[in-house]
Amino acid sequence: MTNYLIDTNVFIEAKNRHYGFDFCPAFWDWLIDQNHTRNIASIDEVAKELHVVDDDLASWARRQNASFFLPKNEKVVQQAGLVSDWVCNSNNGYKDNAITTFLAAADYWLVAHALALECTVVTHEIRVSVNSKKHIKIPNVCDGFNLGCINPYEMLRAEGARFVLGSSEKLA
Repeated sequence: MTNYLIDTNVFIEAKNRHYGFDFCPAFWDWLIDQNHTRNIASIDEVAKELHVVDDDLASWARRQNASFFLPKNEKVVQQAGLVSDWVCNSNNGYKDNAITTFLAAADYWLVAHALALECTVVTHEIRVSVNSKKHIKIPNVCDGFNLGCINPYEMLRAEGARFVLGSSEKLA
């Protein structure tokens, strides 16, 4: 069972900052290993967003198989309807532009997949206050469904990921 679904921004930030392919290949190997054990995945809509720029990340994403970037199925499409209903609910007060933007992005499908698979979403997005109606953030939508939503560092710690050189002794 997949425990975590990863958002586009996690891959992009990893490549651009903390886990560049040139100096931390262990991070990318860890993702692949975790996918092989069905612990981590992402979705086809995230893969599409990663392919927009033809770079090392797009090449890496193209090399992954369908078990890494999961396609939609009937259960996901059903959950997408619930997500759409929640986002469009007038009680949430989101502006039309925010709704249109959210429903057109991978974020919408990521939450639908997470609901269908009953797993945690991993993203760099941060919850916005209830007063903000111009942007719909993944953590806010996850909260609406009592769905787990954490940042990648929380996931790495929870899973005991370690990217060390030399000795594997625990650091103090």
